[in-house]
Amino acid sequence: MDTKTIAENALKGACKNFLKDLNALPEDAFLRNFGGVARNVADIVYEVDLVNDHIGMVMRQEEPFPWPEGGWITAPAELKTKEEVIRAFVTSSDRILATVAGFSSSDLEAPLKTDDGETNRFERCRFMTLHLWYHAGQLNFIQTMLGDAEWHWG
Repeated sequence: MDTKTIAENALKGACKNFLKDLNALPEDAFLRNFGGVARNVADIVYEVDLVNDHIGMVMRQEEPFPWPEGGWITAPAELKTKEEVIRAFVTSSDRILATVAGFSSSDLEAPLKTDDGETNRFERCRFMTLHLWYHAGQLNFIQTMLGDAEWHWG
């Protein structure tokens, strides 16, 4: 299997299952603060969107937006309903998947300069995939705290 297929399949699968988990969560989970200090679902998804959008800009060799300063990322006021959060995630994931689809295996393997040094687009795809799965685990934990023990990826 070539680099492009590996990157695309992994990222598509992570986006697909993350979206399934979002759809399975009840509306009130998107703003609910668990334990008084935990970020809510809207905050988690907004961070995922920012990471994917930022990396996509770097992969396309566009000037990325400045990363928000000041600790944990929190969702803006306009992303506070389940529908708005899911719509933003779908837009972000469609954009990054289209970006990756536009590259060949050679493009994905070619050196890429970032603020953190040299890497390549394949590694950036791998990072986004891992980042999505990490936060999917948080969504799964929230599901269980809400009494939902179902497996929603089937």
